Amino acid sequence: MKRSFNPTSVRKPFGQYNHGLLVPPGASLLVTSGQLGIRPDDSIPPDVTGQAELCFEAIRAILEEAGMTFADVIRISGFVTRREDFPAYMAVRDRYTLEPKPVSTLIVVGGFTRPEFLVEVEVTAAKVM
Repeated sequence: MKRSFNPTSVRKPFGQYNHGLLVPPGASLLVTSGQLGIRPDDSIPPDVTGQAELCFEAIRAILEEAGMTFADVIRISGFVTRREDFPAYMAVRDRYTLEPKPVSTLIVVGGFTRPEFLVEVEVTAAKVM
């Protein structure tokens, strides 16, 4: 069982995540590459919400293939190109994450490999097999 840590000596998390998670010994780890908001037909939604949903759906497919779910995600790293997209990205992230909430990092970046990409998401998951 994962244990979450949010010490009272540290500021409360800004959103729906934990400051720390402890994974039990013997857990299998899955690390994903950054997923972009692009469909298999190469079409790309014009907004961060649509792109973030595609990122998390791609992550769902990877998790399922590994025999895992979003309940197994322990860390999310999100990257957006515009600070004003934080709320839209976090709303999508919060719909997909389960308890205990994973640790999370969100960073504003200068851009991705193509200018139409607005968000990229990678996760680490752990499951006792």
